[in-house]
Amino acid sequence: MHLLIPFASGLSEAALQVARDTPLPHLSRLLARLCVLDEPGPIPGPDSFSPPHERALARALGWSGGDGCLPLAAWRAQADGIDVGDLAWGELTPAHWHAGRDQVTLSDPAALDLQPDEARTLFDALRPLFVDEGFAFEWGSPGRWYLAHPSLATLRTASPDRVVGRNIDPFLPYDRGARLLRRLQQEVQMLLYQHPLHDERVAAGRLPMNSFWLSGCGVLQPATGPGPQVLDALHGPALQADWTAWAEAWQALDAGPLAQALEHERRGEPIRISLCGERRSVALCPIEGRLARWKRRLQASPDTGALLVSL
Repeated sequence: MHLLIPFASGLSEAALQVARDTPLPHLSRLLARLCVLDEPGPIPGPDSFSPPHERALARALGWSGGDGCLPLAAWRAQADGIDVGDLAWGELTPAHWHAGRDQVTLSDPAALDLQPDEARTLFDALRPLFVDEGFAFEWGSPGRWYLAHPSLATLRTASPDRVVGRNIDPFLPYDRGARLLRRLQQEVQMLLYQHPLHDERVAAGRLPMNSFWLSGCGVLQPATGPGPQVLDALHGPALQADWTAWAEAWQALDAGPLAQALEHERRGEPIRISLCGERRSVALCPIEGRLARWKRRLQASPDTGALLVSL
């Protein structure tokens, strides 16, 4: 059993205070019984293109690739039933870019709440722009579309999980291979602004799709290990900075999957829990050997809140 928990902590003082104060009894018991291992290698920090949960997923699958170069799009496209072959894929997320006084920020894509018929209408409207430039353009779900093109093979892109609510400029791709995409993005923005759905949604008080975010580019790599079970309940509350809902979601994870993990561990079954924050991730693993277990008993149990804050 390998559980991977994204957004196990946050960066704001409000998030850190809730992380300190939220009781998670099963996680605390697991910490008392397991060894805490730091993420291998240097810690890229909160401005990296690949957040810790994506790096942890890539390690579990045995992938190689630098920051912003993990082939998540091809992996997800295959899971969505697309024959990815040996093409280089990117995930195109329908998005709303919010233009402020000094910067443009990426809104949470979930806030678009694109209905299936709306998403399909916009997908069909954009498709010729990409196909005419030699891209494959494939549907995954209302909020998940895919591109394939040789220019995406090594294109470094930022995860939308990293960019939501932040100035997009430091996270836009400026590689040579991004020139065509930047032009297409401008054409997409003009088409979307003129599309009837834009005015309909604005009139209804709903965010319009006015751009897209591209991420996860690369050619699919074979997995050399089993994929973890990703527990994504903290994702939405964290991106919305709803720390009350985040704490409630954490407690539900603690009472459910983590309580089950504790039972597995007590039966001597192998488990691994990856806790991923904004800066780094840690893995909770069984303690190997009698001497290691004896030393562990002599140590003070890690403070759950302090561990979450450190992420």
